[in-house]
Amino acid sequence: MKKNVYILAAVCAAALAACDSRQSFTVEGSVTGAEDKTLYFEQTGLEGIVGLDSVKLDESGTFRFKGERPASPDFYRLRVDNQVVNFAVDSTETVTVEADINNFATDYRIEGSENNLKIKELALIQADLQRKVNELAASGLPAGIAQDSLQQMVDSYKANVKRNYIFAAPNTSYAYFALFQTLNGYMIFDPLTNRDDVKCFAAVATSLNNAYPHADRSRNLYNMVIKGMKNTRPLQPQEELAIPADKIQETSIIDIPLKDIDGQVRHLTDLKGKVVLIDFTAYAAPTSGVRNLALRELYDKYAPQGFEIYQISFDTDEHFWKTASDNLPWICVRDPQGPYSSYISLYGLTQLPGSFLVNRSNELSVRLDGNADLEAEIKKLL
Repeated sequence: MKKNVYILAAVCAAALAACDSRQSFTVEGSVTGAEDKTLYFEQTGLEGIVGLDSVKLDESGTFRFKGERPASPDFYRLRVDNQVVNFAVDSTETVTVEADINNFATDYRIEGSENNLKIKELALIQADLQRKVNELAASGLPAGIAQDSLQQMVDSYKANVKRNYIFAAPNTSYAYFALFQTLNGYMIFDPLTNRDDVKCFAAVATSLNNAYPHADRSRNLYNMVIKGMKNTRPLQPQEELAIPADKIQETSIIDIPLKDIDGQVRHLTDLKGKVVLIDFTAYAAPTSGVRNLALRELYDKYAPQGFEIYQISFDTDEHFWKTASDNLPWICVRDPQGPYSSYISLYGLTQLPGSFLVNRSNELSVRLDGNADLEAEIKKLL
């Protein structure tokens, strides 16, 4: 009887150990040249970065962290100072990372899953894009030329990532990771106002929802896609004409009364007598900074002749909007409804940015597209 009790206890202990193994994962490895540095183990959650653990590295640089196994694929990172190694955890039990402190974020070796090798590839090409953009910003090129070059860089990057990572394997963690990469801190792929980018989010959302229908990331991605599809669906002719009568003034312009950064309500109808560029934008867009530089050149040149810019921000973060627009010389207002604003549909826009020119009689004159010569159109109206 006593022998049977020992056997039963051993079996239970083994079962508990196996259960614990299934419910946790390990991140281990070493960082050379990092003595006395602190290595942080963090989770990249939907609400932001969450610190999980940390260790002060010794001369060997070895580390070992344990985490609770997520029910669906999730994302984590190792951080030393401002250098980061991103990785995903799904069914993997152990992730091994070997790196040197001098190139921690770029030349690390990671083992454990194919997903994490692809995440490393994505991190490297994003870092290369950021480097090129930084060089462009410091090049001293005219703003218009710099904007064209920046757009080409971003378009080339997106085409590569779409083809080789997102659409190639939308059911993977690295495809999800690719959707949320940033440039200058802002998302490269736009899930709310860019129709082509919404398709990328939809491909990953469909795969993720099929595999993990109850996961928070699945629901969040699905909701983003629904909003993006609603925002970017083509308007029918009758919808474009269905402007409420109370929005139309005698001046034939759709008035936009919104508050500027000082809290003052600014009306488009108050600008009669000037040539006005109505600019619908989001400062969080990767190309926004260079675009505003180009507008700044035009504003400085033609404002003395009666040119004005009425720029409507659809950024959801009010503090960010105020900071980004604080030094701009034209009228900057913000719509707190963000990309779901009625003004977007009233003006027939399907994506941002979008621009219109208003003549001195306060009448809509030109709807501008990407091929328009903005300066030539301004000169015609002045």
